[in-house]
Amino acid sequence: MDAVRVLVLGASGRLGRIIARGWQGSAMDAIWQLRAPSAQTLAGTQMVWDTLVGQMPEVGTVDVVLGLAGVVPGAYANLSLNTDLALAALNAAATTGAKHVFVTSSAAIYGSKPGRYAEAATPQPDTPYGHAKQAMEAAVAGARAALPAGVTCLRIGNVAGADALLGTSARRWRRERGAPIGLDRFADGQGPRRSYIGPGDLADIMAHLCALGANGTPLPAVLNVAAPGQVAMKDLVAAAGVDWSWRPAPRGAVPELVLDVEQLSRLYRFAPDASDATRIVAQWDAML
Repeated sequence: MDAVRVLVLGASGRLGRIIARGWQGSAMDAIWQLRAPSAQTLAGTQMVWDTLVGQMPEVGTVDVVLGLAGVVPGAYANLSLNTDLALAALNAAATTGAKHVFVTSSAAIYGSKPGRYAEAATPQPDTPYGHAKQAMEAAVAGARAALPAGVTCLRIGNVAGADALLGTSARRWRRERGAPIGLDRFADGQGPRRSYIGPGDLADIMAHLCALGANGTPLPAVLNVAAPGQVAMKDLVAAAGVDWSWRPAPRGAVPELVLDVEQLSRLYRFAPDASDATRIVAQWDAML
C-alpha cells in the first residue's frame, strides 16, 4: 500500500487512541489533531488545534480527512457539538484538498428495538445521543453537495475497549476484583448479543477505507462498521477472565441489536474469526 496522507481529527479520544495504536508501523502518513500537546505515542505529525476555535494550521494537501472527534453522553455533554465537529471535518477536507472525508456516526442512530439494521433502515433514535448523531448526519448530507470530496458517515458499532462492557466494567473489575459483572438474562435463557469489533480490526478497516478514499474509489454515503454477525456479551467477559453473573433482564432491555455489514464486506475482507470473542478480547488486551 502506498503511503496515504490522512488528517485525523480527534486523535486524543477513545477511537483516536485506538486508531493511533493500530496504525503504528503502517503505511499511513497521519497528521494527528489534538486540542493540547500530548505525550501519547503517535506515528506521524501532531497538530495542536481546537477544531471549533480559530483557523486550521497549515498542513498542505492531504488525501483523506478522518473525523473521529465527537461528544459522547455525559451529565454536562453538549451533544449538539457533534454536528459542529462533523462540519469542521468537511471544512478541513475543503481546505486541504482531500479526496474523501469520513465522519463518525453511531449505531445509536438506529434506536434500541431488537433487530438487524442495514444502512437503508429508517433511523429511529430513542436517546439524546442517537438524536444528536441523526442531526449530524442530516447536516452532513446537506453540506456534502458543496464539497468536491466524497463524504461517508460511519455508523460504528461496539468497539472493544471503547465500550461500556470491556472498556469500563471489565477494566474496573480487573483493577479492583470487586463484585461480578451483572449481565441481563432474557426469557430465552440468553444474554445480550451485539455487533462488536476488535480495536485492531477497526484500525485496519479505517486504514483500508482511507486508502480506498485516497484512490478515488466510490464509497457509500453511509456505512455500518462492525464485524459480521453478533457477539454474546457473556462470551466477551468470559474471554476477558472476568467474574460475571446473570440478573433478570429489566423491562425494555434489548436482547439483540446487530448491524448489517454487507456493504462493508464488499469493500473489506474480514478474517473468518472477526466476531470471535477470544480474538476481540485479545486485540483489546494488546492495546492496554
